[in-house]
Amino acid sequence: MNQVLNEADSKMDKSVEATREEFAAIRAGRAHPSMFSKILVDYYGTPTPLQQLASFTAPEARIILIAPYDMGAMTAVEKAIRDSDLGVNPSNDGKVLRAVFPELTEERRKEYIKVARTKAEDGRVSVRNIRRTAKQNLEKLEKDGEVGKDDVTGAEKRLDGTTKKHVDAIDDMLKSKEAELLEV
Repeated sequence: MNQVLNEADSKMDKSVEATREEFAAIRAGRAHPSMFSKILVDYYGTPTPLQQLASFTAPEARIILIAPYDMGAMTAVEKAIRDSDLGVNPSNDGKVLRAVFPELTEERRKEYIKVARTKAEDGRVSVRNIRRTAKQNLEKLEKDGEVGKDDVTGAEKRLDGTTKKHVDAIDDMLKSKEAELLEV
């Protein structure tokens, strides 16, 4: 029983962490390298994460300089950034790519908040799915006669507490992301 609960807790932690990473990719006021974490570049026929192919610097709040380690990959990196959902068109000066992020409009901020809410709901659904699987495992243990009904009831209460803790963590991240997006 404890194994089922511990496994569910660790999987829920991973779901919360995945949601946190999704939120990091949503742009607020400042440009930061983690916005590029989900971009894959076609590097000699292999989809490769951009983070492995280039270094990033942020000389100003809305500018990111991307310096590919392999200059032969420059056009592939540029194409991957242009095709991504970041909404930037990088300029290429032969040595580095310069991605200038436009000022966020009120309309764009609201779109980002909708995206953040969708990602938060995905995270909550993931946590609830883990809860359902753990609950089914507990019921199976009871059905097989390995544990008693009272033990399963207590374990389900602990599982519900764990679920609530993780869903609340996602909700808190969403609130702070919304506040960050609404700052001007």
